[in-house]
Amino acid sequence: MVDTLGDFDVALNETLKALGRPAVTRADIERMVGKGSAHLIRSALLHGGLQADAAAALQAEAWTRYQANYLAINGVHSAVYPGVLEGLTALRAKGLPLACLTNKPRAFAVPLLQAKGLLDFFAHVFGGDSFERTKPDPLPLLKTCEVLGTAPANTLMVGDSQNDGIAARAAGCPVVLVTYGYNHGEPIAQAPHDRLIGSLADLV
Repeated sequence: MVDTLGDFDVALNETLKALGRPAVTRADIERMVGKGSAHLIRSALLHGGLQADAAAALQAEAWTRYQANYLAINGVHSAVYPGVLEGLTALRAKGLPLACLTNKPRAFAVPLLQAKGLLDFFAHVFGGDSFERTKPDPLPLLKTCEVLGTAPANTLMVGDSQNDGIAARAAGCPVVLVTYGYNHGEPIAQAPHDRLIGSLADLV
């Protein structure tokens, strides 16, 4: 729903700079995002040439610095994708219960949605730290269905990555994927899906 690459760029490179590590480019970040902030940080440390054990030793400090940096600029360098507001408005008009399920930490997701005027569309917001596992594991999606009170087969997952498609298939949910966003540098059409759309406004 929101293109947050600019926020990732600023927060992550400020973190790397403070740790004395090489910067990463936006193209690098595009391939790293989508599996949660811990994975993003670890990938950036490894990309800078650290061995796995050295990266693991820096992970806790990097995470603390990244949290502070991200929260300080959350939403400043991001923008809502075209058609999102129209699509959410149409879905709400149909009386459908909506939940936001992201691998982003909930402490990042809620303020971002609020800043972009999207929070009130959702009855629930779940982050990568809301459940024991994250997408592509189906558990977060199944738990979300429970909270919504809907059967997985009757719950549409709308996503933008293979994580969403894989999670939906495993949970037994139909899935529509948008063609924008960042899918680890791979064509979104290769991810599991029932339909591809260019804008959330095309959903209804």
